[in-house]
Amino acid sequence: MTKNFLISRDVLFGNPDRVTARISPDGSKLSFLAPENGVLNVFVGPANSPQTARPVTDDTSRGIRSYTWGYTNEHILYLQDRNGDENWRVYSVNLGSGVVLDLTPFEGVRAEVLALSPKHPEDVIIGLNKRDPEYHDLFRLNIETGNLTMLVENTNFSSFEVDDEFNVRLASRMNQDGGSDIFRPAGDGNWETFLNVDMEDVLSTGFFGFNKTRDIIYLVDSRGRNTAALYSLHMLTGEKTLLAEDSQSDFSGLMTHPTEKNVQAVAFCYDRIRWTILDTAIARDLDYLHGVEHGDMMVVSRSLDDKEWIVAFTVDKSPSRYYRYDRNVGKAVFLFTDRDKLDGQSLAEMVPAIIKSRDGLDLVSYYTLPPGCDEDGDGYPDHPLPMVLYVHGGPWGRDYWGMDPIHQWLANRGYAVLSVNFRSSTGFGKNFVNAGNLEWGKKMHDDLIDAVNWSVKMGISKSDKIAIMGGSYGGYAALAGLTFTPKTFACGVDIVGPSNLITLLETIPPYWKPVIEQFTKRVGDFRTEAGRKLLQERSPLNYVDRIERPLLIGQGANDPRVKQNESDQIVKAMQAKNLPVTYVLYADEGHGFARPENRLSFYAIAEAFLAKHLGGGFEPIGQDLLGANLTVPAGVDFIPGLGEALSDRR
Repeated sequence: MTKNFLISRDVLFGNPDRVTARISPDGSKLSFLAPENGVLNVFVGPANSPQTARPVTDDTSRGIRSYTWGYTNEHILYLQDRNGDENWRVYSVNLGSGVVLDLTPFEGVRAEVLALSPKHPEDVIIGLNKRDPEYHDLFRLNIETGNLTMLVENTNFSSFEVDDEFNVRLASRMNQDGGSDIFRPAGDGNWETFLNVDMEDVLSTGFFGFNKTRDIIYLVDSRGRNTAALYSLHMLTGEKTLLAEDSQSDFSGLMTHPTEKNVQAVAFCYDRIRWTILDTAIARDLDYLHGVEHGDMMVVSRSLDDKEWIVAFTVDKSPSRYYRYDRNVGKAVFLFTDRDKLDGQSLAEMVPAIIKSRDGLDLVSYYTLPPGCDEDGDGYPDHPLPMVLYVHGGPWGRDYWGMDPIHQWLANRGYAVLSVNFRSSTGFGKNFVNAGNLEWGKKMHDDLIDAVNWSVKMGISKSDKIAIMGGSYGGYAALAGLTFTPKTFACGVDIVGPSNLITLLETIPPYWKPVIEQFTKRVGDFRTEAGRKLLQERSPLNYVDRIERPLLIGQGANDPRVKQNESDQIVKAMQAKNLPVTYVLYADEGHGFARPENRLSFYAIAEAFLAKHLGGGFEPIGQDLLGANLTVPAGVDFIPGLGEALSDRR
């Protein structure tokens, strides 16, 4: 593969052109995120003229990633932290005056938005851990004035359910067994038990809003079954009615009418998203929309009168596409793609595959092959390829089918790419999730190795040219790969991954402490002698002497979840043994790389690293370090062109 065929990294990892499109509650305006002076900001314009949208925010640093419409139709609310510390602040933008207010201007405090309501358009319910870093008190916040009114002084709850009248209806608390006890108000500030969820069901059971009369709450529940189904639960009588279920996969999302609040459709995702229609009123709409584009369809925004929908289509071989759908005339009008420059590129298909683990579990996986390597079209390359095993984070998350920039980047460079939903991944029933309890570095890692062996057997990968790469838990998996199975991988790339599970758990953010049993029951209990022994056995830091292959590490200095020390300590240990490690540290990042300049620089370095050890295509680092706030405390000389690129920045 020659350089002429390489897709520029900036096209894949730079800012999107437009993303997160939303319709205003009254249907008159359209909003989306787009770069302004190289930084993602909120743009707003007439719904029927998106090309005239203009920026209404002025972020100049990290870019805005999360926002919503206020029900006034004249306010945008968004969240922002500082340099990746995840102490989110709530901001409001008055579209009429252009005034931007920091509504929660408190240092070292994390704000959470819990509820908005068309019945109280000028207010929002938020949580603030200002009084106690471990617990979020509930406040009613006026989005125009910033006035705060406390609703609940919270001393032991981890989450709340609030209805459209801004009544606090339920509160949850994790118990010592790792389960969840759910309470409802009993008057005079007291609470009474509403229901209990055992530890095995916690990750697959939860609430998804109330009906119009607020006497029914929608409950996703795996108790007494394997896959999580959607039910309606009467708040007074306790009557529970099944609404939708799937035998293979958990509930994955729902559509409810904006004002009537009845459930209209439910999504399930095994290998691809599938919709179950409950309300025939939208059956014709969904049938039409499924024919508009290929790919997985999601209605991402609806006006209150339900006449205007914003619909997004996810496809594996093209950018995401947004449409505005007018229900009155039954027609969808194309708005834009999220990355225009991807149109017309030679992108690769993402192929779902079910891989059997050694103990019989079905591992829903996805692989991507370089374009042109499968001439007979059987889904496998004509010759085995170097491969990157790309491991998702969490671990309580999952991989999905769709346009994945990592997959496309690596496939474009000549690698096969494989992502595996190993045990502990969510979406495949509670038995699959719980099969990963206390299995970090053991059966969870065995699943990855089984998938690697499958790829070799199927002729996808060369056994001596496989890299392991990932972020967060995926970073841990990369470290585990190089220490627990040192001969399997040719190299590893760890992004914000923990190296020592004891120090990881001892330094979790204070607002995670109310759910600490989630970690102790599923990862290991750092508070007991037996638990610490298990965690030591599963910590890659303790097996540095086994490492035989090169390692690249990327870390954010302000990461509140996986502290910088997790990377520092394994780098120090490897240096003491003269093992090849390159360490890239970002001063203005946290748990991952939000700034596109930082993201682009790391993948430029990773590309050179992978090319050196796997032999794939390589676009030189060149100017891709410009604007990035990075240092390389170790291993500059191990990456081709890195020293020169660093010198060119100065």
